[in-house]
Amino acid sequence: MQLTSKINQIVDQLEKIQPFNVQNPLDATRKYLETMSLQLSGKKEPVAIIEELNISKENHQIPIRIYRPKWKTDQKSSAIVYIHGGWFIAGSFETHDAVVRKLANSTGSVVIFLDYRLAPEHPFPAGLNDTIDAVRWVIENAENLDIDETQIGIIGDSAGAALSTAVSTQIGEFLKFQVLIYPAADNQLNTETWKTYENGPVLNKQGGIEAWNWYLPKEELDNPLAIPVRIKDFKETPPTLMIFAEHDPLLDDGRQLAENMNNAGISLKTSFYKDMVHGFMHMGEILEEVQLAIDEMVVFAHHNFKIVKEQQV
Repeated sequence: MQLTSKINQIVDQLEKIQPFNVQNPLDATRKYLETMSLQLSGKKEPVAIIEELNISKENHQIPIRIYRPKWKTDQKSSAIVYIHGGWFIAGSFETHDAVVRKLANSTGSVVIFLDYRLAPEHPFPAGLNDTIDAVRWVIENAENLDIDETQIGIIGDSAGAALSTAVSTQIGEFLKFQVLIYPAADNQLNTETWKTYENGPVLNKQGGIEAWNWYLPKEELDNPLAIPVRIKDFKETPPTLMIFAEHDPLLDDGRQLAENMNNAGISLKTSFYKDMVHGFMHMGEILEEVQLAIDEMVVFAHHNFKIVKEQQV
């Protein structure tokens, strides 16, 4: 494994992270992601407005944060639903704030960020149900949100990409595209890239085993909606962009998912980021590749939104 000087700089910084007042391993994981994001994400871009509200369900609330971009047109805005990563057990508004701001301004779309329920307090399928419910809510409330219900896409990173993949098989007919960033596609952790990167950087196998055990109840171990590489029927899955990082234990799992989607006839584009590590989208303070990936997602989103506009004419 040959890491660049910038990646080595990041790895050195990650090794020095000591989250404050850690209560247990779960708390440590959550605070580690928060600290990493705070230290490495870089300056946060201003957006026009940020709104926070809750989607009411029968016995709980789904918090969402709505980012409206700096540039407003007279037309109803396109929208992107963002599903965050964090091994299904971590992640929050703040861990992905810098990335979501960039996406909103760069795409010109309203970005709706979901704070879905996390394991182990809420194991599968709680987070997936929240995600599906929230996407449906966005579609049903498009008029009030001042967005175009025919121009909605979804982006997920890591665990969020796994959730996005499942969502798209259920209600993909309402989505114009999806972007899957280094997806957490399998719970076996037995690929060649897992052998190579068992001890990092960023992720390690023991942490992955614990996260999947917390997330996935025994009765759900064969559920393809929890484990994307087991999905056989991609149904209405929209055009998909999949982003991979070279030094990522999840790389082979993601490639298997891509192969499965390709074999199913899904319109698929893959993009490989040489020298990058898992979670590199949180490292904009140091890595110019973050903006390159944002730019790639912008082109992909605009292309698929444009197709819809042309079909409406």
